[in-house]
Amino acid sequence: MHVSEDGKKRCFGGEKGKERYALYHDTEWGIPKHDDTMLFEMLILEGAQAGLSWETILNKREGYRIAFHDFDVVKVSTMSDAELEDRLQDPGIVRNKLKVFSTRKNALAFINIQQEFGSFDAYLWAYVDGQQIVNHWTEREQVPVSTEISEALSKDLKKRGMTFVGPTIMYAYMQSVGLVNDHLLGCCCRD
Repeated sequence: MHVSEDGKKRCFGGEKGKERYALYHDTEWGIPKHDDTMLFEMLILEGAQAGLSWETILNKREGYRIAFHDFDVVKVSTMSDAELEDRLQDPGIVRNKLKVFSTRKNALAFINIQQEFGSFDAYLWAYVDGQQIVNHWTEREQVPVSTEISEALSKDLKKRGMTFVGPTIMYAYMQSVGLVNDHLLGCCCRD
């Protein structure tokens, strides 16, 4: 738990110079999201984060929005190889070829899920029976890196053709879109 200059206790992001991280913690992390465009954005960003810090991705988030059509899943699904290759020159995003090309691959699978379930939201939230899981951790070390649910979600998304959706990435995704509330007891965002 970090105590920031404003006196707030936060799970993360309370250190000086981490204002963007603190804002994300306070206004997004653990808050239930149901908009498919936002769910797609976070899916792509969580995959891009693999092996990097989340702060790095937050700092490049606007670059991702520009590079990938504000996460319009249909537009991303129709990006050509040449457009994706062009993105590899963009310093505003993580220039990893596998990650960049996964955006289109994941967009196509995302659309198929939307067509099958009516929305990605309906598909995703069914994993938690439509109810946020609220954990009661007191220390960061207690928070798991993956769970049975994130493993099941990962396995199904891979079967449907997605990449960069391993169990650990999927647990971070579940936290970011609010399927799970892992704010520590005592955190300013707990209630």
